[in-house]
Amino acid sequence: MDHSDPDSAREQVRQAQYQQPLRSVPEDLWIAEVDVPGPVGAPAVPVRVYAPVRPADPWAAAPAVLYFHGGGFVTGDLETGHDECVWTATALGVVVVNVAYRLAPQHPYPHALMDAHAVLYWLSTQGESLGIDPHRIAVVGEDAGAGIAASLCLLARERTGVRPCFQLLADPLLDDRLASPSAELFVDTPVLDRVQAANMWFHYVGAAAGGPHVSPYAAPGRADDLAGLPPTHLSVCEFDPARDEGIAYAERLIRSGVSAELHHYPGTFHGCASVPGAAVALRMREDRIRALHRALFTPPPRPVPAHEPPAGLATAPLT
Repeated sequence: MDHSDPDSAREQVRQAQYQQPLRSVPEDLWIAEVDVPGPVGAPAVPVRVYAPVRPADPWAAAPAVLYFHGGGFVTGDLETGHDECVWTATALGVVVVNVAYRLAPQHPYPHALMDAHAVLYWLSTQGESLGIDPHRIAVVGEDAGAGIAASLCLLARERTGVRPCFQLLADPLLDDRLASPSAELFVDTPVLDRVQAANMWFHYVGAAAGGPHVSPYAAPGRADDLAGLPPTHLSVCEFDPARDEGIAYAERLIRSGVSAELHHYPGTFHGCASVPGAAVALRMREDRIRALHRALFTPPPRPVPAHEPPAGLATAPLT
């Protein structure tokens, strides 16, 4: 797909979606479209909510997943990640909110990020009507959507209010500089190559792309400090220009004290998780579901009270 012409790229996406077979939706999954109040002075943000009629725990507030579709900052809509959202909601029994953030180049950075933050705020403050636990909100993104999810976690760390409890980043676009070995090597790979990646970043951040003045909230790979970010599941594909920037981000998260899990899938290319029927695509999806289940349903370790020394340690104070 040629992202140098955004209108043509969007039409190609629409045509591909029209050619997909009709998808069945489980009867016990409630789906509704909502216009969420946008950032100050901006239009409402369209979202699609997927809520299981029978949640995983009917007696407790449900976790939520905030989903950001891929499309290189330029293409994509509520249909793009529909199957992934249905799968996630039904497999986990959680509420999923699919976000139709504004697209570049008509709406370059920071519009998509501001839309994402507006929906996170809405979900944390108004989610009670959906039975959502505001302390168990995970953000999930693919491709550019993963970059926006990572940016949202950086922004939420600096602002008062709710913070996501987990981030799942699949094939993330994180660094506009395209200086990694994989970005320089993969110039003719399927779905995404170096030229296409450069076009995407140009549409998103303009002529500043690759230069010294791009904000880390636009390109999270530029962030100097990753401490305090939520636990992370990050996955990359072998033949992907964005592979090494994803690996580097995961390594830096770990060195910053963030609990991070990195998956590298040999023999794969960017976005292949969406290839219908592919065994590796199913494995990727199952890995994501397991990671989300651990993050949203596994109780955190019980804090040790100050008066109860951990087993095996001397009770005398250290000197």
